[in-house]
Amino acid sequence: MFVQVFKFLRFPEYDIYKQILEQNEITVMLKSSKNMLPSSIIGEPAMYDIYVQQDDKEKALIIISDFLKEDIQMSQLKRTPLYEQHEKLGAKLVEFGGWEMPVWYTSIIEEHKTVRETVGLFDVSHMGEIEVKGKDAQKFVEYLITNNVTKLPYGGIVYSPMCNEKGGVVDDLLAYKINEEYYLLVVNASNIDKDYSWIMSHTKGFSVQVKNLSQEYGQIAVQGPKAEEVLQKITTGDLKNIAFYNFIQTEVMGLKAIVSRTGYTGEDGFEVYLDADNTVALWEKLIELVKPYKGIPCGLGARDTLRFEAVYMLYGNELNDEGTPLEAGLKWAVDLEKNFIGCDILKKQEETGLTKKLRGIEILDKVPARHGYRVIADGKEIGVITSASKSISTGKNLALGYIDAQYCKFGTDIQIQIRDKSVPAKIIKTPFYRGSVKNSKTK
Repeated sequence: MFVQVFKFLRFPEYDIYKQILEQNEITVMLKSSKNMLPSSIIGEPAMYDIYVQQDDKEKALIIISDFLKEDIQMSQLKRTPLYEQHEKLGAKLVEFGGWEMPVWYTSIIEEHKTVRETVGLFDVSHMGEIEVKGKDAQKFVEYLITNNVTKLPYGGIVYSPMCNEKGGVVDDLLAYKINEEYYLLVVNASNIDKDYSWIMSHTKGFSVQVKNLSQEYGQIAVQGPKAEEVLQKITTGDLKNIAFYNFIQTEVMGLKAIVSRTGYTGEDGFEVYLDADNTVALWEKLIELVKPYKGIPCGLGARDTLRFEAVYMLYGNELNDEGTPLEAGLKWAVDLEKNFIGCDILKKQEETGLTKKLRGIEILDKVPARHGYRVIADGKEIGVITSASKSISTGKNLALGYIDAQYCKFGTDIQIQIRDKSVPAKIIKTPFYRGSVKNSKTK
């Protein structure tokens, strides 16, 4: 039986709600609102009511409520060089980290599946690029981040947390080693100003020059099993020779660019960095090139569902200024043999043992969990959800969360507090899905 959940909605509002619900596998029925004259008579868009199956009503209300909480004034947001291209393609634009970005073009499900099966394009020009140059560039970057860059060859990349003095994560980033006196740090869009200030505040005693070049770069991600085949058509350098987490300085479509075998989807792929003024030309060419492969542009919605299945960290969810990389399961990206900001705290935590750990969770109910929901066991709170989603690739209702160490064993039964009821769940192994990516330990 269908029941009403939302009423008196105009376009595009009812269409947005419909897409969001259908992407969460909720069947939606639209009906013209009662007592409303047809649009041809009143000269305004018709209004519709949204109906769902009675069993899905609670789930639908939670999903739309969470969506509305994220809305802010769009006029205050930054835009990438591809903003007008997104508008032309009919993208649904939303706020993300202070930027107005496409969340989808067609649907999150279609875009997610396309990246898993063929190739998708992402505008990631909102990411920040911070240049570190000088005699002490390598020494300085070694001190800033937890991972080791001295072992990198020229053209190598590491994923790494950057910690504060308490061991909390200021940000997680990629460090590109151009040479020992020249590094490019790629940071999260929402943290650009914070990261730049943090980095500048620690330059004393180092012979380095630090520049925030974020406005000068455009960045496009080409992701999926067919990414290499597509991008090679317009790239001078041989992409087969780029090992995972390595890059080359080359020409793409005759334009100077950095091409790295990196991404955030769990699939093989590349990220192309180039002059911001050339980003539109490259985007338009790539849109043309992916069509024979049934490839499409993809929004941040699919980027999030893809990274979630691969269990890649999302700053503000899995990582923050309070939690440590060890608690997040990033020990592989922490070199405790070297000196870096916060290393003493992490060494002590390694010695005494962790009190909580990031774990994968399968929710044994169709009601979705959300960031911040409480995890319960033995009648007490034992953790909190950081990210959650109905997995498009596996069909399972999954989550990530920090769990008290004594409950972290795989197979442990737990409950998730969702509004006024507890639903059954269990601790499971991660990642939730392995795609064509060459190595699972990536950003």
